[in-house]
Amino acid sequence: MEIPKQLIECLGKNKVSYEVLHHPEAVTAQRIAQAEHVKGRHHVKVVIVKSGDEHLMMVLPADHHIDLEKIEKATGKPVSLGKEQEFKSLFPDCAIGAMSPFGNLYGLPTYVDRDLAEQDYIVFEAGTHTDAIKMSYRDYEEIVKPEVKDLAIKLQPMKGA
Repeated sequence: MEIPKQLIECLGKNKVSYEVLHHPEAVTAQRIAQAEHVKGRHHVKVVIVKSGDEHLMMVLPADHHIDLEKIEKATGKPVSLGKEQEFKSLFPDCAIGAMSPFGNLYGLPTYVDRDLAEQDYIVFEAGTHTDAIKMSYRDYEEIVKPEVKDLAIKLQPMKGA
């Protein structure tokens, strides 16, 4: 699978500076952050939640865990974790679990965790399990225009790690 054409076109059209990073195949956000030598707070994790018939994209740092109560408070709606089978058709040009945080390209309302919004740059999966993109958070926010809310809880490091 290749980086989705619409993502590259979107970045080009908006004239933003970005870097494509290649890494060994990795599936979890924390492992990808390690492979990219990026701190978890800069690496993006995309979580799809469902509210009624609508899917919402939640974007948070890899070193955070999604908090459904916080999301319900932020959106004002009851939510549940999206099931892969229900949302994979929304991202036909992406490997499952490697969706980029550009909900705007897929018609999805997008929310970003406040802690991620404080970073100077972000790194995110670019539609494959071996490609990532590094870019300025401000450029990302300018393009996607996500709602910035408190959505997640920072994971505590393991003792002795």
